[in-house]
Amino acid sequence: MTAEPSPPHEARRSRGDRQRDAIIAAVRELLHEGSFADLSVSTISERAGVARSGFYFYFDSKYAVLAVIIADAMAELDKLTHDFAPRDEGESPSDFAKRMVGYAAIVFASNDPIMGACNLARNTDAQIREIMDDFQDTVVDKIVGLVENDSGARPVSDDLPALVRTLIAVTSMTLAHDSAFVGRDQDPERAVEIVERLWLSGLWGGENLRTHSA
Repeated sequence: MTAEPSPPHEARRSRGDRQRDAIIAAVRELLHEGSFADLSVSTISERAGVARSGFYFYFDSKYAVLAVIIADAMAELDKLTHDFAPRDEGESPSDFAKRMVGYAAIVFASNDPIMGACNLARNTDAQIREIMDDFQDTVVDKIVGLVENDSGARPVSDDLPALVRTLIAVTSMTLAHDSAFVGRDQDPERAVEIVERLWLSGLWGGENLRTHSA
């Protein structure tokens, strides 16, 4: 018995999926070679082996491709954190902070240099800033909810969204190896360790800080 051939519409969809994936892969590859600002639809299409008309069939612009990549990074972070699940029973705040920063580091590493390039370009490119702000807003909301449900949390500020947003910004720029955060020719792991301590102190050290300042 021979297998029945796939219906034509399924074959077209499979071919379309491959072309769409090729475009995304091309953007990832090209960002290893140059800046996002220098990318053109023609360059992306040529690298992907897709006609310009084919590119525009799947994406409105190169920013739409970037948005998909960032959404994939968000999905990866959700999976690693089990959708930002609370601390495990018996897990110390220190271990939890280290684990969460570690997850963020994994996402940055697996999406290098996209995440780093986006963070560095946000101040000069309004569309990239919008994409990254959407990503950050989602992460802020999830972490705020996580902390609010943690009976042991002692944030250093009553403005929890602003506190979490600041911690995320410091984490992002550190993991992007921005020299303002990690220094020049320095071991990035030193800065990452400081970031872990900032999360711990910022979200669980508030009571101690208030006690010392009283």
